[in-house]
Amino acid sequence: MIKRYSTMDLGLFHYLNSFAGRSEWLDAIFIFFASYLEYWLVGGLLASVIAYRWQNGFRILTDALLAALFSRLILTEIIRFFYAKPRPFEVTDVYRLIDHSSGGAFPSGHAAFFFALAMAIFLYNRVWGGVFFVGAVLISVSRVVGGIHWPSDILGGAVVGIFSGVLIFYLMKHYRV
Repeated sequence: MIKRYSTMDLGLFHYLNSFAGRSEWLDAIFIFFASYLEYWLVGGLLASVIAYRWQNGFRILTDALLAALFSRLILTEIIRFFYAKPRPFEVTDVYRLIDHSSGGAFPSGHAAFFFALAMAIFLYNRVWGGVFFVGAVLISVSRVVGGIHWPSDILGGAVVGIFSGVLIFYLMKHYRV
């Protein structure tokens, strides 16, 4: 079953996953990025809109959340319906830092959600969008290191997310009252 994965995907996965289990503090950092950074990003977005009263803050928040939800709950699930890809721990030796259920690896829902959020914010504010892109990368790479996604799952999720962010931005810009 492992032969259906590209050598590059398999090699990059094993390289990144090799960082897991090296030290307790490094594992703690990867677990934080993969499992908890997401709450800090979303909370930070809400707090920033409220505290700093960004110009067009409600518009940014609405577009970003719509893009993220469209990406994660609609596009990702449609792709997964037609293309079922097992997770790395189902088909190869993995050092798992994060517990996760089987199936539904491609595209990564976390990558789709956070890259959509980042893209939508970036189209309004490049500095904050850049911060959210860094967060999306940290979350995504840590999920590969943690043993629950292939690098191609992350790439697929990033493409879906960025597409969703751009699509929602232009649709909302065109149809907003």
